[in-house]
Amino acid sequence: MNFYKRNMKKYYAVFGSLIFCVGFLSIYMMLDQASLDTFGGGAMSQREINEIGAKISDLEFSLSRHKDSIKNLRDALRALAKGDDTFQVDTLDLGGIDNVPVKFTNQAVKVDTYRKTEKKQMDVKKPIEIDYGVMDKGDTIYAQVDKNECTFAKTPSGNTANIQMLDVFDKISFDNPNGGVWKQGFEIKYDEKHWNDEPLKVFIVPHSHNDPGWIKTLDKYFQDQTVHILDNMVVKLQENPKMTFMWSEISYLSMWWKRIDEQKKDITRRLIKEGRLEITTGGWVMNDEANTHYYAMIDQLIEGHEWLNDHIGVKPKNGWAIDPFGLSPTMAYILQRMGLENMVIQRAHYTIKKYLAASQNLEFMWRQNWDHGSSTDMFTHLMPFYSYDVPHTCGPDPKVCCQFDFKRLPGGRISCPWKVPPIPITQANVEGRARILLDQYRKKSMLYRSKVVLIPLGDDFRYDKTVEWDNQYSNYMKLMDHMNGRKDWHVEAKFGTLDDYFKALFKTMHTERGNLPQGFQVLSGDFFTYSDRDDHYWSGYFTSRPFYKNLDRVLESHLRAAEIIYSVAAATARQHDSTTFPYNELIQMLHTGRQNLGLFQHHDGITGTAKDHVVVDYGIKLLAAIDNSRRVMMECILFLLTDDKKVFARDINFFDVDEERHSHDSLPDKKIVKVMKEAPSIIILYNSIAQERVELVRIHVSAPNVQVQDSQDEVVASQTNLVWTSKEDSSNDVYELVFLVQLSPLGLKRFTVHDMKEDVSEKHSFSKVEIHYANDNYNGQRGPFEVTSNNGAEDFTIENARITAKFTGSTGLLKSITTKTDLKETSTEVQFVTYGTTIKKDKSGAYLFMPDGDAQPLQTDRPFIRVIRGQLLSEVHVIIDKVSHIVRLPKSAGVDGCSLEIENIVDIRSVRNRELVMRLKSGIENEDKIFYTDLNGFQVQKRKTLSKLPIQGNFYPMVSMAYVEDKTSRLTLHSGQTLASASLQKGWLEVIMDRRLMQDDNRGLQQGVTDNKRTLNKFRLLLERREKGDDTAKTSYPVGYPSLLSHATSLITNHPVYIHTAISQHANEAKILPEFEIFQTPLPCDIHLLNLRTRVDQTKSAVTARDESLVILHRRGFDCSFPGPALMCNTDEGEVTVNQLLKSLQVTYFKQTSLSAMYDGAELAPDAKVTIEPMEINTYKVKLG
Repeated sequence: MNFYKRNMKKYYAVFGSLIFCVGFLSIYMMLDQASLDTFGGGAMSQREINEIGAKISDLEFSLSRHKDSIKNLRDALRALAKGDDTFQVDTLDLGGIDNVPVKFTNQAVKVDTYRKTEKKQMDVKKPIEIDYGVMDKGDTIYAQVDKNECTFAKTPSGNTANIQMLDVFDKISFDNPNGGVWKQGFEIKYDEKHWNDEPLKVFIVPHSHNDPGWIKTLDKYFQDQTVHILDNMVVKLQENPKMTFMWSEISYLSMWWKRIDEQKKDITRRLIKEGRLEITTGGWVMNDEANTHYYAMIDQLIEGHEWLNDHIGVKPKNGWAIDPFGLSPTMAYILQRMGLENMVIQRAHYTIKKYLAASQNLEFMWRQNWDHGSSTDMFTHLMPFYSYDVPHTCGPDPKVCCQFDFKRLPGGRISCPWKVPPIPITQANVEGRARILLDQYRKKSMLYRSKVVLIPLGDDFRYDKTVEWDNQYSNYMKLMDHMNGRKDWHVEAKFGTLDDYFKALFKTMHTERGNLPQGFQVLSGDFFTYSDRDDHYWSGYFTSRPFYKNLDRVLESHLRAAEIIYSVAAATARQHDSTTFPYNELIQMLHTGRQNLGLFQHHDGITGTAKDHVVVDYGIKLLAAIDNSRRVMMECILFLLTDDKKVFARDINFFDVDEERHSHDSLPDKKIVKVMKEAPSIIILYNSIAQERVELVRIHVSAPNVQVQDSQDEVVASQTNLVWTSKEDSSNDVYELVFLVQLSPLGLKRFTVHDMKEDVSEKHSFSKVEIHYANDNYNGQRGPFEVTSNNGAEDFTIENARITAKFTGSTGLLKSITTKTDLKETSTEVQFVTYGTTIKKDKSGAYLFMPDGDAQPLQTDRPFIRVIRGQLLSEVHVIIDKVSHIVRLPKSAGVDGCSLEIENIVDIRSVRNRELVMRLKSGIENEDKIFYTDLNGFQVQKRKTLSKLPIQGNFYPMVSMAYVEDKTSRLTLHSGQTLASASLQKGWLEVIMDRRLMQDDNRGLQQGVTDNKRTLNKFRLLLERREKGDDTAKTSYPVGYPSLLSHATSLITNHPVYIHTAISQHANEAKILPEFEIFQTPLPCDIHLLNLRTRVDQTKSAVTARDESLVILHRRGFDCSFPGPALMCNTDEGEVTVNQLLKSLQVTYFKQTSLSAMYDGAELAPDAKVTIEPMEINTYKVKLG
């Protein structure tokens, strides 16, 4: 009876609260309507319009301010309905909350696309408890998302640009007529009187482009050429006070800096201060922009910028990207957020250059497609001609321009291909030579809107000989002096830097730097896929050397994981006054790893376009950095799990990794965990992402019948599988153990594995194997495993609580996916096909993809098929010629249970001139062959397959994902490495997994691509259904947004759970904590911890760790059309309080800064709440203690 009275009182209280809310809103609406009626008929004044707008805003605010209260009331009613009388009615918050306007920290005004309300501080969210025994019962957890946060992706963007690159591709015919001396352009005419009122300002900019590896290794190039270039620079800029120079690659500059004396260092600093030497971009390398992930792009720029700050004290202002093979807007965004003001780019499709040049739009504000305002605008100069060398930079006629490259004077090592050599400038010929050169300058300037023209004077590894410095300087000084002396020519020519050029441009246009000059246009989109002539599309390098593209991604995830745990461990060590924690030894490993990763981002590194021996050099550096990252992780894990950290004793042999690579060109081998009954084997798992995760992990063990326990000694569900040594043979002493784990954000957790011998564990199971088309009939046991044979051709399925995957019986390849929420089946047919290379003169090579027509099916004999079914994990193995194909379907309540995991081990070492492709033919009805690929893992770009382009022109880089969609569904292929991707027919997605080409493609490499390896390609295939009522695929927008689930799928694809095994003899006696939690609450679903990077002091002889770190957070835009199942996180309108996230540490110093920490903002309170706008990446300087 008392229970009944208590419940009735609570029902009355909740019901009364609801009536109050409804009544309040009803009264407001009546009053609002009454005030609207007073306006009467006729046109309204601006004041009246403003009043209506204000009332609408107030109503939005009122609804928003009570959404939490209504949610609490709803939850209370549900709880009471279930008989839960523990809910306290007096905890309901019905109070008012002040409206806070959206704050944008960027330079320009951003459109306020949605209003948000500031919430009261909620109680710390408790971890969601998962019953490991019922992970696959169909119970689903969904992310909680406020509808306000869906506005960003639903609001049209990209339409504020005057030039939308998608529209440009639609307009251009790509017919490539002969343009005369400017073969890819048109005839340029001008009136000499054009400059009578304002002279033509000419800036001749000497530069040297130094590849950190290509034909030679980094060290060999430095030894043979770069050191001489920089040494000469110091001498010749002092000798010739009117000479200038420009440098970009900090990797080389740092090598040179180590070997020069203080006098040369001081001279270099003085030259920079005088403005005669400019450092552009400031990256460790001039990174590729197609294959690189934005983590690595940012990291190599931070490395370069921190080096410059520590050693020279300079902050780059201008970007210089003259050699990457296609350009990404991600780079423009990153540089702009780092504080750079302008940038120069070069390698865009020759037809695009011609199109922009015809309307004087080669200089523009480059705006992100997702920008609803103008805050991301970056002023950009696109070079108009074929190359960045001297013949293609003075004007449209390379035959003429080559005559003014005085390195090519007769008797030198290089000459002009047009057979007309340069001649020294003398008093007798200077008039005629200057007039010819000025004609080229004038013609080039007519392609731009200002009367300022940029004339780069350089090429690869130029100025390594003093004679070139002397010849270029003396001859150009004579030419410029003559030009400037002819007042009737109305020209002012001088040596200058990139910064000199941009200063003059903005001054001439009467515009402040950073603003859009009058008449200039705004451009949005990217510059892929690049073609330099004819049908020669540079889409081959999107895949070339895929083994190392995968290795690069492995290092990125390893380094990031090591960075984060080191920063936490070092701060914890300082907090405990530890004198034994190896601060500087570990930071040196990270520092070297950063530089090795940065080096590989070079546009001849990750692209796969270097000589074989250079690729080996890159690979050795990548592997060393991976190994050191694991060592950093293991040492930090041991420290954090040590009970008494003040007396921490190092033991570098306490842990071991779960897998290792024996060489830079080998796939990883799993290490075997020896399990015993008497003493359990200790496994430490590390979750490097900032959200909770539930998923399956896999290790190799020495016995099949085991039991797994978590940190609380609770038995968790597990499964063992056979480990196959050949098609039909399996190991007798090694087994794969699969078990379910739940890990806190950035958490460490101990698990133990026991050999059960003859005992039975209720939560352990053994998989069953069915072999198709086996040589022998199998109907029996292999130990505890049931193995049978099936030579029928019937289709078969594997499934979990969310999806059923059907496979074709005759091939073993995926046929369809059925989503169990709606029982809808979608065709998703996997095929393997190959492209050959054309019979024309110019064939496929490291750079170019030049196919011989449509792809042909991969010719295979009868495939060998293995179907493995288990209570936790089911798999299908298909072994065919050139490919070992595995599809996995976890029975997990986590994100991994929402998609199919695909692994392809590719080996094409026996073929000639072939490119191997995995093609997905789906039932998705995407309109107009529209599909989407990501750019650098940062944003998603709409693509459209065009019939007017050749096959190779319709391939684009896929760094992390590509998808097709229609009104009801979206099919996303997530990738663990960069590859070339396309959608050549409706519903199709395909990726080129490896390519073996026997010839050079005449782009300078002088070899084919024949150093292929057994290569692992990792994917996840995610099929999503749109929410009912939201059946519009936003194909009119030039940008796409993954769902929250898709973002989470990408994270687990690229950031695995790190597994470490205790191998010390004293492991079981050691006082190791069962778990360590860095965060007490997860970051919101849409915010990714890109890095927690400890800063270093490089001014001493050895690199040392500072007590300051960079927290880099990225708020990802997402599409609310798709639900977010399996996500144990919510969104919070971009709000983050770092201090409240941390569990055992506190923020003692907190300051907002630019993306690479070159420019600081205001210092914030340690417990300050910061807001990150959608798509933005914010960096903060923090000290933890």
